[in-house]
Parts: sequence; structure tokens; C-alpha cells
Amino acid sequence: MNSKLTLNIDRSVIEKAKSYAQEEGRSLSDLVESYLKIIVKKETDSIATEAPLTKSLRGTFKAPDNIDYKEALSKGLSEKYG
Repeated sequence: MNSKLTLNIDRSVIEKAKSYAQEEGRSLSDLVESYLKIIVKKETDSIATEAPLTKSLRGTFKAPDNIDYKEALSKGLSEKYG
């Protein structure tokens, strides 16, 4: 069931969002609903709990399949702190 929602948003943001929605072939209501679904969705994936910077860096480095993370961390800390 759909409900109406009144929002107060800067006019320039609204205009840009309308243009974006039109380019995507979607309604502005659909875009807002999709965004709200994303932010309220209860994530079970640990990526959702990461900081935005960490999320943006995910996938930029490919670790070997057989890496032992605890051993690598221990080695790195030993090298750093002696």
C-alpha cells in the first residue's frame, strides 16, 4: 500500500534529481523509495557495517586464496611494533 510523503528539499536538488530520474526512465518517487529501502534494509552482510571509505576500497586488492589472515596480521604487527 502506497502512502503520500511530504519532504522539504532544496529546489536545486529536486531539479537535479528529477533530471536524473528522467534519464534513468524512472519516477522520482521510485528513486526515493529505492534509496529508502536500501538504507532501512537490515543488512546481514558485514559490508553494511563498514565505514564508507572501507566500502569504497573493497575489491581494490586481491589477496591470495590461501592467505591466513591471522598470521598475516600477526606478522604485520610484529614488523611494525618489533
